Amino acid sequence: MDWKVISKEASAREVSPNLAGYASAVKAFSWGTASRELDGLPSGGLNIAHEAIDRHIGGPLRDHLALRFLTQEGAAHNFTYAQLHELTNRFANLLRRLGVAGGDRVATLLGPVPELFIAALGALKNRSVFCPLYAAFGPEPVRVRLNLSGARVLVTTEALYRRKIRPQLDALPSLEYVLISQSSQDTLSGPVCRDLSRLIDEADRNFQIGPTAPEDWALLHFTSGTTGTPKGVVHVHNAVLMHQVSGKLALDIHRGDVFWCTADPGWVTGTSYGIIAPLTLGATLVIDEAPFDPERWYRDIEEQKVNVWYTSPTAIRMMMRLGAELPRRFDTSSLRFLASVGEPLNPEAVVWGQEAFGLPFHDNWWQTETGGILIANFRAMDIRPGSMGRPLPGIAAAVVERREDGSVRWIDDPDEPGELAIRKGWPSMFRTYLGEQERYEQCFAGDWYLTGDLARRDRDGYFWFVGRKDDLIKSSGHLIGPFEVENVLMTHPAVAEAGVIGKPDPTAMEIVKAFVSLKPGQTPDEALRRDILAYARRLLGAVVAPKELEFRETLPRTRSGKIMRRLLKAGETGAPPGDLSTLESGASD
Repeated sequence: MDWKVISKEASAREVSPNLAGYASAVKAFSWGTASRELDGLPSGGLNIAHEAIDRHIGGPLRDHLALRFLTQEGAAHNFTYAQLHELTNRFANLLRRLGVAGGDRVATLLGPVPELFIAALGALKNRSVFCPLYAAFGPEPVRVRLNLSGARVLVTTEALYRRKIRPQLDALPSLEYVLISQSSQDTLSGPVCRDLSRLIDEADRNFQIGPTAPEDWALLHFTSGTTGTPKGVVHVHNAVLMHQVSGKLALDIHRGDVFWCTADPGWVTGTSYGIIAPLTLGATLVIDEAPFDPERWYRDIEEQKVNVWYTSPTAIRMMMRLGAELPRRFDTSSLRFLASVGEPLNPEAVVWGQEAFGLPFHDNWWQTETGGILIANFRAMDIRPGSMGRPLPGIAAAVVERREDGSVRWIDDPDEPGELAIRKGWPSMFRTYLGEQERYEQCFAGDWYLTGDLARRDRDGYFWFVGRKDDLIKSSGHLIGPFEVENVLMTHPAVAEAGVIGKPDPTAMEIVKAFVSLKPGQTPDEALRRDILAYARRLLGAVVAPKELEFRETLPRTRSGKIMRRLLKAGETGAPPGDLSTLESGASD
């Protein structure tokens, strides 16, 4: 379908856009000039937590609301910038008292609760490396990521500790302290457990951030790979410059705005835009502990007077199912800007925002590796529904073809697809994959980062997502590595081989589907299918585990023994199977 361009006039609401003219902004932009909007540490250097919290304390934002936390029961707990300043100081002192130093990893396994914000910013003040983990992960992904990170400290809840940490403490050799919120005496009897609330109360309220270089490690996020273990993506304190610029230009956040990012804090969005960018820009953050509920969300927007709303395509499509009448029962006139993150936003969803809220949803593109938004549909620009938008000022993007010898061919013809590439040099570019420098270097061709995403660029410079170059699965905004799922499936006593693909789904974009061949003597019946699915869900968590499972006598493999996921997906979707020259004889159905 040929979707109409949505004119910028349709989204104008009182406050002028931060980026008013795209061409002029691109021409005038420089990272050096943009960096002057950051304070830097009084003694020199750059620290994310200082830019997000401390620099505001001497000015009018001191007593401004920084964070409003809504409990599942609907109670509101408010934290001003001054209060958040003190609490993060106390957490930094707590870490120092435990002997946790700069560069040491501090992990969280938490939902959207105040303790997460306090731990993240307090760890950054201590110059430790903050590593958020997704609370809905099962025990196996949590164990793998904690061990890869080498985290000395984990902040979590009693319930999550009991279910996901305590049964495998012996398999977490680097973990020295588990700081538990709302803990019981029984839990605190464990060898590594400490009461988070008590330690914070006992800690000094004053803390001076030590010397922090812009290139010091600050953030560690895990993202999935098609083979091997998850990749530990490292970002440095200089990333805060990208967070501020993209929050200001791509999300149109103004000082004093009420900002709501619905992304889970265990993912990169929940850090870059759920914590850092809006605080750096002097906004008020809204966080809601309750699970997804469209009616509650609309009421939150009405009651909290949200100005900028950043949510996921999956959530938008679920809201669309209930129609535009429901949101129109609420006063959402405070909204000025709607944005989407996590996966490509279908054109119907962009247009539905206009129907339901009087504003379109603005899609944008970035990855864990990029650390921040690099391509966006800006508030002052016409929207082309279905497109990623255009590169931010300071970002050079191209479409290329990677050749066998590692070189690239630049694709200049409009609408010819290729791999999306970004020129090196933006502040939040990842600096390495933890412990895997060779894997990191393979992501680059000369001065260009090759993203693994396939895209095309139209005549006017708008980029359009085409697909993934690899087998990674995008499900409800989460990037899932098939290798990790296959490994767990093959630990089930009945399973001989497993292959995992992403199956197209109208709401989640893709769901995880597994193909399994069984060991001799096993009967491929419904009871076994349910047992294997439940087993995977218990170990991996509901988001990562397969939603569907199909038994096969054999799985298609290359002559070297590698499962050909491409053939499994082609059989599922009807897509062309591609080159079959390496297929093991007799392996296909």
